Amino acid sequence: MENLTIRIKKLQEKAVLPTYGTSAAAGADLYALLDAPEEVILPGETKLIHTGIALELPTGLAGFVYARSGLSTKRGLAPANKVGVIDPDYRGEILVALHNHSNMPETIADGERVAQLLIAPYVSAAFEEADTLSNTKRGDGGYGSTGRK
Repeated sequence: MENLTIRIKKLQEKAVLPTYGTSAAAGADLYALLDAPEEVILPGETKLIHTGIALELPTGLAGFVYARSGLSTKRGLAPANKVGVIDPDYRGEILVALHNHSNMPETIADGERVAQLLIAPYVSAAFEEADTLSNTKRGDGGYGSTGRK
Protein backbone atom coordinates (compact mmCIF):
# COMPACT_ATOMS: atom_id res chain seq x y z
CA MET A 1 0.00 0.00 0.00
CA GLU A 2 1.25 3.47 -0.77
CA ASN A 3 2.35 5.71 2.08
CA LEU A 4 0.28 8.79 2.78
CA THR A 5 1.18 11.84 4.80
CA ILE A 6 -1.50 13.03 7.22
CA ARG A 7 -1.13 16.48 8.74
CA ILE A 8 -1.50 16.43 12.54
CA LYS A 9 -1.70 19.37 14.88
CA LYS A 10 -0.59 18.95 18.49
CA LEU A 11 -3.10 20.83 20.64
CA GLN A 12 -0.83 20.45 23.65
CA GLU A 13 2.95 20.14 23.61
CA LYS A 14 3.06 16.82 25.46
CA ALA A 15 0.61 15.14 23.04
CA VAL A 16 2.00 12.06 21.30
CA LEU A 17 1.59 11.56 17.56
CA PRO A 18 0.03 8.23 16.50
CA THR A 19 2.53 5.43 15.93
CA TYR A 20 2.42 2.06 14.21
CA GLY A 21 3.57 -0.89 16.31
CA THR A 22 5.04 -2.70 13.29
CA SER A 23 5.72 -1.87 9.65
CA ALA A 24 2.68 -3.95 8.61
CA ALA A 25 0.24 -2.68 11.28
CA ALA A 26 -3.07 -1.39 9.90
CA GLY A 27 -3.89 0.71 12.95
CA ALA A 28 -1.80 3.45 14.51
CA ASP A 29 -1.89 3.73 18.29
CA LEU A 30 -3.58 6.74 19.88
CA TYR A 31 -2.19 7.95 23.21
CA ALA A 32 -3.98 9.31 26.26
CA LEU A 33 -3.27 12.91 27.19
CA LEU A 34 -4.42 13.38 30.77
CA ASP A 35 -4.35 16.33 33.17
CA ALA A 36 -3.21 13.95 35.93
CA PRO A 37 -0.81 10.98 35.97
CA GLU A 38 -3.78 8.60 35.67
CA GLU A 39 -7.54 8.38 35.22
CA VAL A 40 -9.75 5.73 36.86
CA ILE A 41 -12.69 4.39 34.88
CA LEU A 42 -15.22 2.64 37.10
CA PRO A 43 -17.16 -0.49 36.00
CA GLY A 44 -19.88 0.51 33.52
CA GLU A 45 -18.50 4.05 33.24
CA THR A 46 -17.50 5.89 30.07
CA LYS A 47 -14.91 8.67 30.09
CA LEU A 48 -13.73 10.89 27.28
CA ILE A 49 -9.98 10.45 26.97
CA HIS A 50 -8.13 13.31 25.30
CA THR A 51 -5.37 12.66 22.77
CA GLY A 52 -4.30 16.27 22.29
CA ILE A 53 -4.18 15.92 18.51
CA ALA A 54 -6.28 17.03 15.54
CA LEU A 55 -6.05 15.59 12.01
CA GLU A 56 -6.36 16.93 8.49
CA LEU A 57 -7.66 14.02 6.45
CA PRO A 58 -7.95 14.34 2.67
CA THR A 59 -11.42 14.18 1.12
CA GLY A 60 -12.27 10.55 0.37
CA LEU A 61 -10.53 9.24 3.49
CA ALA A 62 -11.91 8.90 7.01
CA GLY A 63 -10.34 7.94 10.31
CA PHE A 64 -11.81 5.02 12.23
CA VAL A 65 -11.05 4.68 15.94
CA TYR A 66 -11.06 1.04 17.09
CA ALA A 67 -10.31 -0.74 20.35
CA ARG A 68 -6.83 -2.00 21.07
CA SER A 69 -7.21 -5.76 21.36
CA GLY A 70 -5.16 -6.15 24.55
CA LEU A 71 -6.90 -3.29 26.33
CA SER A 72 -10.34 -4.61 25.45
CA THR A 73 -9.80 -8.34 26.04
CA LYS A 74 -7.57 -8.16 29.12
CA ARG A 75 -9.00 -5.09 30.86
CA GLY A 76 -12.47 -4.60 29.38
CA LEU A 77 -11.74 -1.10 28.04
CA ALA A 78 -13.02 -0.25 24.57
CA PRO A 79 -14.54 2.70 22.73
CA ALA A 80 -18.12 3.20 23.93
CA ASN A 81 -19.36 3.80 20.38
CA LYS A 82 -17.52 0.64 19.20
CA VAL A 83 -15.99 2.48 16.23
CA GLY A 84 -15.44 6.22 16.17
CA VAL A 85 -15.61 7.93 12.80
CA ILE A 86 -13.46 10.97 12.00
CA ASP A 87 -14.78 12.79 8.95
CA PRO A 88 -12.29 14.55 6.66
CA ASP A 89 -13.81 17.97 7.40
CA TYR A 90 -13.46 17.60 11.21
CA ARG A 91 -10.57 19.61 12.66
CA GLY A 92 -11.22 19.22 16.39
CA GLU A 93 -9.42 17.13 18.96
CA ILE A 94 -9.58 13.37 18.62
CA LEU A 95 -11.28 12.07 21.77
CA VAL A 96 -11.73 8.42 22.71
CA ALA A 97 -14.93 7.62 24.63
CA LEU A 98 -13.47 4.74 26.63
CA HIS A 99 -15.99 2.43 28.34
CA ASN A 100 -15.18 -0.02 31.13
CA HIS A 101 -17.01 -3.27 30.36
CA SER A 102 -15.36 -5.08 33.27
CA ASN A 103 -16.52 -5.38 36.88
CA MET A 104 -13.33 -3.79 38.23
CA PRO A 105 -12.12 -0.18 38.19
CA GLU A 106 -9.47 0.26 35.50
CA THR A 107 -6.75 2.89 35.42
CA ILE A 108 -5.48 4.65 32.30
CA ALA A 109 -2.06 6.26 32.59
CA ASP A 110 -1.07 9.50 30.93
CA GLY A 111 0.64 8.56 27.66
CA GLU A 112 -0.90 5.07 27.54
CA ARG A 113 -2.08 3.66 24.21
CA VAL A 114 -5.89 3.75 24.42
CA ALA A 115 -7.18 3.03 20.90
CA GLN A 116 -6.04 2.55 17.34
CA LEU A 117 -6.65 4.73 14.31
CA LEU A 118 -7.26 3.25 10.87
CA ILE A 119 -7.40 5.51 7.84
CA ALA A 120 -9.55 4.17 5.01
CA PRO A 121 -11.42 5.33 1.92
CA TYR A 122 -15.18 5.70 2.02
CA VAL A 123 -17.98 6.08 -0.50
CA SER A 124 -20.61 8.83 -0.30
CA ALA A 125 -23.87 7.49 -1.71
CA ALA A 126 -26.89 9.22 -3.15
CA PHE A 127 -29.97 7.73 -1.51
CA GLU A 128 -32.98 7.27 -3.75
CA GLU A 129 -36.36 6.18 -2.46
CA ALA A 130 -37.81 3.15 -4.26
CA ASP A 131 -41.13 1.30 -4.07
CA THR A 132 -39.46 -2.07 -4.69
CA LEU A 133 -36.00 -3.63 -4.41
CA SER A 134 -34.48 -6.40 -6.52
CA ASN A 135 -34.99 -10.00 -5.37
CA THR A 136 -32.15 -12.10 -3.97
CA LYS A 137 -31.89 -15.66 -2.67
CA ARG A 138 -31.54 -14.31 0.89
CA GLY A 139 -34.38 -11.84 0.59
CA ASP A 140 -35.27 -10.19 3.90
CA GLY A 141 -33.80 -12.94 6.10
CA GLY A 142 -31.53 -11.45 8.72
CA TYR A 143 -29.97 -12.07 12.12
CA GLY A 144 -28.43 -15.47 11.50
CA SER A 145 -30.62 -16.50 8.57
CA THR A 146 -27.80 -17.20 6.10
CA GLY A 147 -26.60 -20.79 5.98
CA ARG A 148 -29.89 -22.21 7.30
CA LYS A 149 -31.59 -24.92 5.31
